[in-house]
Amino acid sequence: MEHPKILIAGAECTPFAKTGGLADVIGTLPAYLNALGADARVILPFHSQIKEKLDEKARVVTEFQISVGWRNQYVGIRELVQNGVTYYFTDNDAYFGGPIYQGGEAEGEQYAYFSRAVLEAVTRIGFFPDIIHCNDWHTAVIPMLIKTQYQDSPQGNIKTLLTIHNMMYQGQYRPDFVKDVLGVSDWLLAPEYMGKDGAGNFMKAGLSFADKINTVSPSYAAELREPYYAYGLEGILNYRADDLTGIVNGIDNDEYDPLHDGLIDFPFDARSTAGKTKNKEALLGRLGLLNRKKLQLISMVTRLTPQKGIDLVLRVIHEIMQENVAFILLGTGDTDYENCFRELEEQYKGRLCAYIGYNNALAHQIYAGSDLFLMPSKFEPCGISQMIAQRYGTLPIVRETGGLRDTVVPYNEVTGDGDGFSFTNYNAHDMLHVIRYALHTIADGRTKRRLMAHAMRKDHSFSRSAEAYLALYHEITDRQ
Repeated sequence: MEHPKILIAGAECTPFAKTGGLADVIGTLPAYLNALGADARVILPFHSQIKEKLDEKARVVTEFQISVGWRNQYVGIRELVQNGVTYYFTDNDAYFGGPIYQGGEAEGEQYAYFSRAVLEAVTRIGFFPDIIHCNDWHTAVIPMLIKTQYQDSPQGNIKTLLTIHNMMYQGQYRPDFVKDVLGVSDWLLAPEYMGKDGAGNFMKAGLSFADKINTVSPSYAAELREPYYAYGLEGILNYRADDLTGIVNGIDNDEYDPLHDGLIDFPFDARSTAGKTKNKEALLGRLGLLNRKKLQLISMVTRLTPQKGIDLVLRVIHEIMQENVAFILLGTGDTDYENCFRELEEQYKGRLCAYIGYNNALAHQIYAGSDLFLMPSKFEPCGISQMIAQRYGTLPIVRETGGLRDTVVPYNEVTGDGDGFSFTNYNAHDMLHVIRYALHTIADGRTKRRLMAHAMRKDHSFSRSAEAYLALYHEITDRQ
């Protein structure tokens, strides 16, 4: 079977530039698609942090001008083939010489420019896709432009898929600004299309015009039809419910492999977990935490934002620390949260470590050495940390929302099944109850080993996600 040609467009992509999970998906999916026989390529901005590393390696494919409102702007397209995937970088220092996300209307212009550049590039780079796979609001206007301004051009034949990674961010701007940077007519700013609350909404443009819409877990796809999760866009999502689906993200099993992970101290696998105990001892020593008898290690690797349930943790942290536990947090984010955890580290010296920042090697060591991994998210479109934790035999404690619900099976005392623990309500004491229950459960060594084995043998590879995406691409291109 001949597969459609796919161009994946997004604001960031590992290993080149990353601020969140969006980058992991765009950085991992194309290689798995290509392993299935597809031709999937990526286009993204040539951000300054990418250009610093790749300026000499990425060859210039083409250069041209595009219109952004009344302004003519330069576009340079660079190409790099890495690990069998072709990447195109959109070069313009005025837009991408600073932060990945400039904020305010400058950010809106950044990605209006990028969306236009993508559509103009496809006729010039020697690769004309059957599908442009758009990601979040930054590229969500591409389907609208294809079906309006480009409908009589070759680009008008391109199909589109819009993936929602986080509905909280929508790209809303003044109507006059939107008309300027996108050149759209007044009728497109009506509530039926991209208008919302008197503004032009980039995400809504994609929801209105994309051929198909998906998000990163089936549960999040269902949640997005509710006002609490949709941030005002539940109407269009319910209207397009037949075109909305959910595909759970995967993880890179080569990067996260406890048997061959060069960033951890002792290799192990599901058949022999002695190395996990040694990793725990090494991690506690490295971070200056006391290793008491029968101590259980609870960890978090997270952004410190309200979405991640940090308020719940802070509400009951003193009760948690009354248990025979050590607690490790690795992350950065809101200043108030950072300061709270710094103070807690001082209060619980030797039992609580707050590493404010990000350290990839330490993250791997935390996954490998912890007993329990806490993710009490207010909402979580997919989440990958819980899947990484399971891969390393660390049992997740999650709130039942989005991808957390889809990837963690709570322990069942009757059947012995399960690979983690969960609670339903966004409530600190519900979470505390489940933490205590998890600690009690894994105090029994036989039960703990069984749950670890279930978790470690679970298939979270991106190959399953890639197969689902490829089927969705075919559904889009085969539809008349």
